[in-house]
Amino acid sequence: MNIIIKQIELIERVDQLIRLQATGSPDDLAYRLGISKTKLYRIINTMKSLGAPIEYDIAIQSFVYAEAVGFTFGFYPRQQKHKKLHPFVS
Repeated sequence: MNIIIKQIELIERVDQLIRLQATGSPDDLAYRLGISKTKLYRIINTMKSLGAPIEYDIAIQSFVYAEAVGFTFGFYPRQQKHKKLHPFVS
């Protein structure tokens, strides 16, 4: 189970760096994250399969999102909408 949490934390870190447009080159990003470049591309491909529109911008040397997206993972209280039943009045 700990492996899943570590993967999610890694995705969250990559997401944060992409939002800041501060990933650097793939080599730089892999080094910064302490993972291989192969593992980095696996993470990016996983993110893409989840709908992340990730591209690499050569001009700023950073991965970027082609459009604004959000990423969240976890459990949150669900706001339930209860319909109040009104008693039948005759």
